[in-house]
Amino acid sequence: MAPKRGGKVAAAPAKKKPEKVVNPLFEKRPKQFGIGGALPPKRDLTRFVKWPVVVRIQRKKRILKQRLKVPPALNQFTKTLDKNLASNLFKMLLKYRPEDRAAKKERLLKKRKLRLKEKANKAQLVVIAHDVDPIELVVWLPALCRKMEIPYCIVKGKSRLGAIVHKKTAAVLCLTTVKNEDKLEFSKILEAIKANFNDKYDEYRKKWGGGIMGSKSQAKTKAKERVLAKEAAQRMT
Repeated sequence: MAPKRGGKVAAAPAKKKPEKVVNPLFEKRPKQFGIGGALPPKRDLTRFVKWPVVVRIQRKKRILKQRLKVPPALNQFTKTLDKNLASNLFKMLLKYRPEDRAAKKERLLKKRKLRLKEKANKAQLVVIAHDVDPIELVVWLPALCRKMEIPYCIVKGKSRLGAIVHKKTAAVLCLTTVKNEDKLEFSKILEAIKANFNDKYDEYRKKWGGGIMGSKSQAKTKAKERVLAKEAAQRMT
């Protein structure tokens, strides 16, 4: 029979939720990062590391060079050859590296009496390292090369130059003669070097370097500039 109007309808039986089976062997244990607890997650600890004195001096020196104004004669050593041109240049220089001790010993054994004649040849290319210390050793070379109309370039790494002449480091390398089979390739390298260094000497000697302040100082100067610009706009109105 139909239920009477206004009468209470019997509530539907509630569905039972299936009980989750918990494996007693694997209990959920939240990590606690207190003393004697779990290891904390990895984070950048650079600021908390006590670096060696040599590393600290290097970093302070680098930042100091950024902050101070660098005169053009020293700032030109920050302009170096690009990677592709530098690799081609070093390939050329490796063909003309001097003999090492073993080759010299072999040559002297073949010839007991050796007579050498030295020729004063004009340099065809001068290669200067950018990280010579003290810089006074090479700071005068670009001006001299330009006056003598000798192509010069500045490359990264005095250790890289030293490897060519079997030394730990070398401040300057010089090429005086080139073989006939290498003259075409050498002329292309010289053209690029002249365009990047000899022709831009007047431009480089007027550019100062450094003067790059920290993020806090830059933010303060920008805030001052905004205030001054706002005051100037109010005066105009």
